[in-house]
Amino acid sequence: MLVSEDFLKARRRLVKMHFESGVGHIGGNLSSLDAMLVVFHEFLSTSDKFILSKGHSAGALYIALWSMGRLEEHDLNLFHKDNTLLAGHPPAKGVPDISFATGSLGHGLSLAAGTALGFKLKNSNGRVVCLTSDGEWQEGATWEALIFSCHHRLSNLTILVDHNNLQGFGSTDEIASMSPLWEKLKGFDVEIQVLDGHDAQAIRTALNQQRQRVTIIALRTIKGKGVSFLENRMDSHYLPLTLDQFQKATAELSAT
Repeated sequence: MLVSEDFLKARRRLVKMHFESGVGHIGGNLSSLDAMLVVFHEFLSTSDKFILSKGHSAGALYIALWSMGRLEEHDLNLFHKDNTLLAGHPPAKGVPDISFATGSLGHGLSLAAGTALGFKLKNSNGRVVCLTSDGEWQEGATWEALIFSCHHRLSNLTILVDHNNLQGFGSTDEIASMSPLWEKLKGFDVEIQVLDGHDAQAIRTALNQQRQRVTIIALRTIKGKGVSFLENRMDSHYLPLTLDQFQKATAELSAT
């Protein structure tokens, strides 16, 4: 079972990887990292699939795979560079744990629903976990995928929502309010839980519950979680870290 130092180590490596590559999107990576670590370390089996719909959090996915020993240090050192396997969004091929290229937001849940239906038709015990952003739920394709999933009673599908309340141009409420999103989702034939997206025990408990229907776990998260000067800041959606910021973030994560 993961312990607090595992999460801190992953955060430090994520910050280092993004800084050395000069890549932004660190806020949403930090908000989703805890859930991805729990999913990979404590939930998924070899017959299961994970689909990252919010593809701009690919960095957190790579760190989760690295923490499992499925990616090496030299892979992380090439993040976002020419001819790398580890692009800014999950690649279409080259990494066995990644089934689809994603990041054109709103499409990941459709891919996950199709995969879950395929498992069901084959009488497979495979499960599918799809991580979406809260901003994606402003898109019609996401709702169509949910309708499809509920219609086919895909009880082998778990949908995680990284609900950090911020997107590229402002807060989700300012751009196209769906608040509270989980009240809208309750109108569908789903099992839904709302919990602290940085509480590992709450996440593992929710993931491992028995279910008869599509499961949605709305994760209340903090964009930039773990680095105080990035938390709840919209600019952490885009801007890369400066050297001073990197040093401050590393010191803060090392002292925690």
